[in-house]
Amino acid sequence: MHARVITANVYPGNLDALVGGVQDSVMPEARKQQGFKGAFLLTDAKTGRVIYISLWEGEDDLKASETSGYVREQLAKTTHLLATPPLLSTFEVSVHEQV
Repeated sequence: MHARVITANVYPGNLDALVGGVQDSVMPEARKQQGFKGAFLLTDAKTGRVIYISLWEGEDDLKASETSGYVREQLAKTTHLLATPPLLSTFEVSVHEQV
């Protein structure tokens, strides 16, 4: 399993709009992607810091979501709410446990 991690800071007062946009627009599109296994949006209301973690079945699925334009399209939906450019990183998931 692989993960894409996107970090950024939200403009003050825009955190609820970002959360709503991810729930209503980004997540439905994510579910349509080959190999998508789930996602988390972590938020800190005090600092405006957000971390979005998406999980992918394999590295090929993660890369395909980038080359297809999916990632760029989804980021475009929320970048107007971000005070800092989104920083994207990818990782191999070494430990994953669901309870």
